[in-house]
This record gives sequence, C-alpha cells and structure tokens, in this order.
Amino acid sequence: MPFGEVVCGSPGSGKSTYCYGKHQLFIALNRPIAIVNLDPANENIPYPCAIDISSLITLDDVMNEHGLGPNGGMLYCMEYLEANYDWLEDRLKELGNEAYVLFDLPGQVELSTNHESVKRIVKKLEKSGFRLAAVHLCDAHYVTDASKYISVLMLSLRAMLHLELPHVNVLSKVDLIQQYGDLDFNLDFYTEVQDLSYLENTLSSSSPRFAALNMAIVSLIEDYGLVGFETLAVEDKESMLHLTRAIDKANGCVFVPPQDAKVPDGAVDATDAPPTQKPNAYGLFATAMGAVKGPRSDPRDVQERWLDAKEEWDAYEKAQWRREGQLVQEENAKRSQIRERK
Repeated sequence: MPFGEVVCGSPGSGKSTYCYGKHQLFIALNRPIAIVNLDPANENIPYPCAIDISSLITLDDVMNEHGLGPNGGMLYCMEYLEANYDWLEDRLKELGNEAYVLFDLPGQVELSTNHESVKRIVKKLEKSGFRLAAVHLCDAHYVTDASKYISVLMLSLRAMLHLELPHVNVLSKVDLIQQYGDLDFNLDFYTEVQDLSYLENTLSSSSPRFAALNMAIVSLIEDYGLVGFETLAVEDKESMLHLTRAIDKANGCVFVPPQDAKVPDGAVDATDAPPTQKPNAYGLFATAMGAVKGPRSDPRDVQERWLDAKEEWDAYEKAQWRREGQLVQEENAKRSQIRERK
C-alpha cells in the first residue's frame, strides 16, 4: 500500500526545501521515497524528481497560449492535470506499491483552500490506494505578529476543512524566528493554539476599529478546535525525525525494512539476536500508536534550542561535529595502518 504526503503552503514557506530535506533523511534511513513535482512554474527543483508535471504542462506555455496571468494560468494547469489524471496515475504505478511519495504542490494558496481540482486529484489518489496526509507549511516568523498569526490560523483551518485529509500543520524555519523579534508568549502558546483571548489587547491596539471582528475570528478558530502546529528546522536532524514520526502517525505508515536491507549506521543489528531481543510487529505498532516522543517533541525544548539558548546550542553542536570528525579521521588512520601492514 503506497503512503504519501501532500505538501502545501504559501510561497516561500519552504516546501521544496522540506521535500529535499526529507529525501536526504529517508536515504540515510534506507527508506524508499519518491517526490512528485506538481508545480508547473518550478524550474529550479532542488531534489531528485521522480515525476515532474512540466513533462505534461508548464505555466509559461499556458500563459503564452491562452493569454492568462500567473494565477489564472496555475488554476488552468491544475484543471488540466485533473482532466489528464491518467498521465499521473500511470507514472505513479511505475513507482510500485511500496513507494512513499511526496506531492509538492504550487504555492498558490487557493489550490489547497478553495479550488476544487487539487481536492479531486487527492480523492482519486485515495481511491487508487494511497494513504495520504496533508503537510501544511507556514513560515514561523508569522507568530511574532499577532494579526499575522491569526491569519495563519485561518489559512491552516481552511486548508484542513477543504482537503479533508489527516493534517499536520508545521511552523517552518523555526531556527530563523529569532531574527524577527521576541515572542509575546512562549512557543507552546502558538504551537498548541491555547487561549487566543490573550491576543485581544495586541490585536485591538494595532487595529481598534476591528476589535469585534478580531474576537469573532478568534472565537471561530477556538470553536473548531482543530488547529495545532509542529515545528521544523529542516537542517536539524532531530527536528526532521520528530516531524517524520508525527506524519507517519497521521497517515498510518509503519515502516518495516526488508530482511536484506542494510542496517543504518549507529543502529543495533538484531539479525543474530535472541527472539526476546528482536523487534516485533506488536512492539512496532504499539510505538506507532503511542505518543510522539523525541528530543524536539516538546515545544519547550524547541524554544530553548532556537530562542532562549541558540548561541550556546550552536557552539555545543559545532564542538560535537568537530569531535565526530576527529573520530572519523582517527578511524580512517587506523584502517590505513592495518592495510599497510597487510
């Protein structure tokens, strides 16, 4: 059964960078992965692309042929892909049933909040057997401004209601949030979307004419009670691993490597271990159904890493990398000496 992610979000939120980071992570973990570029305007794709919509249609061709602007042209491209869904289906079948597929959507937000073509394409993918989760990326710097934060909440809620998928909202680029000023509250206030009435003073002071409207929007978000956020620093291994666990739990993916798969570096090889020490399916599924745990699973740890003690953590990690490099050099030198003796 193929699993996958529908990666959506505003322009500049880091969708392509996330897909590239996910590809690197899965290669390191020996997990299969394929990335499908569904953005007909994306000419500089950073990741290895298994399927590219530009083989079917490009935004430039649509704009030149039909005299459309970039927004109208993008909607036309998605409608054209929906009408020619068999093109996408045939290429997905070539990836096999064990594929884990990332669908990198364009940054035009109405495609995941209002327009019906992407929604219908997703439904066709589900009917063909895909188990999908939507991964909605939002730039983390928006939480430094109360009104922008509320708009991100509304955008995330609309995408959740429109796509009708298991949904993981992500505050991306959390490692850069310090550049945009101090937060009014701790990070967990924004990730867990706690009592938003605490934002009333800030919202009213910036736009007193719309105080009643602001509180009505806040009440709407709280009444649904759906929106929450994970955090992402794409260059941080622990952050990527935590988000991967959260997404695996959302789409139901439990990865079991084949018996002949190479054991990743640093993992315990249980090939010759006694039965009582071998991993088993019951333990595997219990882990999948349990709480998502890890070094970046708690927003307080994320805040300490990227806000409260960023310089200290950076210095610590550089020292660790230097130490690891020295160990690798020493190990290589020992191996070279052994070869020379032989």
